Amino acid sequence: MSTIPAPLTYQPKRTHIDIFSAILRAEKEFGGSKVAIVDGDEREFTYKEIIRASFALGSKLKSMTKRNEVVGIMLPTGAGAVIAFLSVLAAGRTPAMLNFTAGAANLKAAMRAASISKVLTAHRFVELGNLQPLMDELGDQADMVYLEDVREKLGLSDKLAGALGPIFPRLFHASPDYRKQGVILFTSGTEGEPKGVALSHQNIVANIEQVRAHIGLNPQEDAVFNPLPTFHCFGLTVGALLPMVAGVKAVFHPTPLQPREIAKRIRETRSTILLATDTFISQYTRAGDEGDMDTIRLAVCGAERVRDETRQLVRRKFDIEIVEGYGVTEASPVVAANSVEMNKPGTVGHLMADMEYELVPVEGIEDGGRLRVRGPNVMMGYIRTDNPGVIEPTDNGWHDTGDIVAVDEDDCLWIRGRVKRFAKIGGEMVSLSVVENCASAIWPDDMHAAAAIPDPRKGEQVILLTTAEKADRSAILAWSQSHGVSELSIPRKVYHVDEIPVLGTGKIDYGAVNKLVQQLANA
Repeated sequence: MSTIPAPLTYQPKRTHIDIFSAILRAEKEFGGSKVAIVDGDEREFTYKEIIRASFALGSKLKSMTKRNEVVGIMLPTGAGAVIAFLSVLAAGRTPAMLNFTAGAANLKAAMRAASISKVLTAHRFVELGNLQPLMDELGDQADMVYLEDVREKLGLSDKLAGALGPIFPRLFHASPDYRKQGVILFTSGTEGEPKGVALSHQNIVANIEQVRAHIGLNPQEDAVFNPLPTFHCFGLTVGALLPMVAGVKAVFHPTPLQPREIAKRIRETRSTILLATDTFISQYTRAGDEGDMDTIRLAVCGAERVRDETRQLVRRKFDIEIVEGYGVTEASPVVAANSVEMNKPGTVGHLMADMEYELVPVEGIEDGGRLRVRGPNVMMGYIRTDNPGVIEPTDNGWHDTGDIVAVDEDDCLWIRGRVKRFAKIGGEMVSLSVVENCASAIWPDDMHAAAAIPDPRKGEQVILLTTAEKADRSAILAWSQSHGVSELSIPRKVYHVDEIPVLGTGKIDYGAVNKLVQQLANA
């Protein structure tokens, strides 16, 4: 039986450091020969190997880029993405993580916003993902730099930087001010063009330390299994950087969309902590054979609400406890999370250490308000396409999440839904999440998405899309009446679809859902 360590105490001083130096500090703490990463092809990388590769590649990138330049990274989750990220930092440049599932228009907007003229990628990735047409399109706007080509061109001075960097890091890495920009990530663009989110070194390191102070990690026995993309803040901060800083082995899988392979790899790598979303973990659980996920002691789920059906399924089949959290890219990303000691289903737990919040009243909503947060992990500001490269500062450190939240007697946060995910029906505010939850309770094995469209008499009406073939309005009405749910939460119409549009991060793509609902309603 493995021992579960107590969470560490949050130490603000540990956050006064740049990201690359935090990795160098971890190498000192845990030893250069310790395995830090297990890649998708089972190749193992030690701290020393990762740092050596980052210094060598960083030296080459320095000669190919300008001081303080923003360099795009478009790679799947794996050692390559982490080494590319760290090498850009070692070169004194800013990495910007690009979402290769977002489509050319969104990617071009993101690249314009952050003034990206070079993108690091890999021939093998482009080939396996059939991404050449996308690369050709993006090539109009930026140079595509292939890691395999850069590696072949490493000169003597670059190899020297790789060999000596880990021994004399200060000679090759001028630590930037931890309050300066450390990485740029992008919002999904479901509500207009994607915005760049400028996160400082301190934002990222603070969030890593906040999570370490929330969840006990054991460097000797734990292994974090991360199939989430590194262009998503949860996949980057919690899935890639946190394990390295905390001395915990990270097992990477290049895509979250291979449930059978993932369940098998969890068994083979004896991973103990799984990062997932509700959608993904229910797929892994169904696809996994008996015993495949038995080594998992903790599943940390974010990005979408964890359904009761998922909790029961995962507990019944593999006896895994799900710890649900809540985050936004603008908070690097974790804002709140449950813990092993205090795990309250339905809530997203307590706020991270050193954070404060306020709830702004919203007309028509009595229980809860619009959540604003402030803390060391909250972004520097947004970068938009109409003002490329310029960071719009936050409102005195506060970020408005746009989510309706209630806080209970245990100081746990209950997410009621996004402000934009409420419909106004006959003067009442109706949460579209509640509509989806009702459908999930009746048809737990299917996916459901609700949207609101204008209604000439009542202001708005709710339409439900579902993959459940036999779903109909009368079943939802009967269930709601027997469970005390307001009749306003019954969708006006239910449409069966073959699949619900999903983003690369595993969240439902509500932009695409709204368009589809509009088309169906018009038809």
